[in-house]
Amino acid sequence: MTDPLDPEQLAQFHREGCLVVPGFLKEGEVESLQRSCHRLVDEMDLSQHTPTIFTTSHHDQARNEYFLNSGDKVCFFFEKEALREDGSLKVDRHLALNKIGHALHWLVPEFKKVSFSDKIKQAARQLGFVSPALVQSMYIFKQPGIGGEVTPHKDCTFLSTEPQSCIGFWFALEDATLENGCLWYTPGSHKNPTNRRFVRNPENTGDLTGFTAPPDPYNPTKYVPIPVPKGTLVLINGQVDHKSEKNTSSNSRHIYTFHVIERHNTTWDPRNWLQPTKDMPFTGLYENEP
Repeated sequence: MTDPLDPEQLAQFHREGCLVVPGFLKEGEVESLQRSCHRLVDEMDLSQHTPTIFTTSHHDQARNEYFLNSGDKVCFFFEKEALREDGSLKVDRHLALNKIGHALHWLVPEFKKVSFSDKIKQAARQLGFVSPALVQSMYIFKQPGIGGEVTPHKDCTFLSTEPQSCIGFWFALEDATLENGCLWYTPGSHKNPTNRRFVRNPENTGDLTGFTAPPDPYNPTKYVPIPVPKGTLVLINGQVDHKSEKNTSSNSRHIYTFHVIERHNTTWDPRNWLQPTKDMPFTGLYENEP
């Protein structure tokens, strides 16, 4: 098959830590993921998924076993502004969710078909992966008016290997604009490593999970936006600084994303919040079919 990435694109990715690949997903693939997500939300049994707020800016998730045990399941995380104090929904369920995670790539056929497609495998080969595995996946909504910000971070803080190998595959399922919360990143920041980690059972805190160090210094002037049309793939080096703003517009910004790590000559950090389970070991990209 034709290589999905050309030499100039590969050079840009290695130089900047981020790459925009327009039109990577066909219209039918985008629609399939959107329909599948709509079905999942329709079928969600709220009695089995107690509304759980997801945010990157405080520790609610760190004290929540629902989050910690979501690695091999399809779990639902809600926007704070969509919930009343008693946990009931203020809005329609389709407008209340922050994200769904973290095993869509394996447990939901439509997402598995995209995640293990031949063009994903070929892109991984071009990126230099020898024995890659998909470790987590998410559908992120950025709901109109309430879609929460994603604070500046590096993905390797959450999905650490030694040496670092994580790469995010981020797909726009709707147009991502400056108004509805597109990605921002700092070019070249993957060359500035971080010692910060999000781990299980951090020392001397009593929490289930937490950060090992304060946030890295933040310089907003170094961030550039990436507005992209639907169907676009954005590749994100796990060490690049990136973020997204709150969605204050009337348009949602749905995306699908998964993260790939290298298993060849690397070690998965046993402190990572996410760990393989008996029910779902980390799934090899090359040896599994859609």
